[in-house]
Amino acid sequence: QVELVEAGGGLVQAGGSLRLSCVASGRPSSNYAMAWFRQATGKEREFVAAFRWEDSSTYYGDSVKGRFTISGDNAKNTVYLQMDSLKPEDTAVYYCAAATVYGGTHPVYGQLYDYWGQGTQVTVSA
Repeated sequence: QVELVEAGGGLVQAGGSLRLSCVASGRPSSNYAMAWFRQATGKEREFVAAFRWEDSSTYYGDSVKGRFTISGDNAKNTVYLQMDSLKPEDTAVYYCAAATVYGGTHPVYGQLYDYWGQGTQVTVSA
């Protein structure tokens, strides 16, 4: 069983920055990718960014490209999301997700991921 614990959310003014972290405990025998998704009130879950461990490939949702950066530290079982130039529309609960194996689904799709964190709130004020 893998547990994901997110940290780093909070309240920030528009244009500011936040750094989220997600630590995976109970390391599985394999770890294919980790990602961040977000869900704003009244909206569907949205892909934010993903990190593939085998080659450090990164993927980003269109709304965050050029502003957010995802990175991973394999030794610490941790993935980070650096969020810069934040906008009010970035306000959401951010969820970390982990995929243990490649299941034929691209890392941008939530169906790939086996484990999910509880989420951390990010609020960006205008």
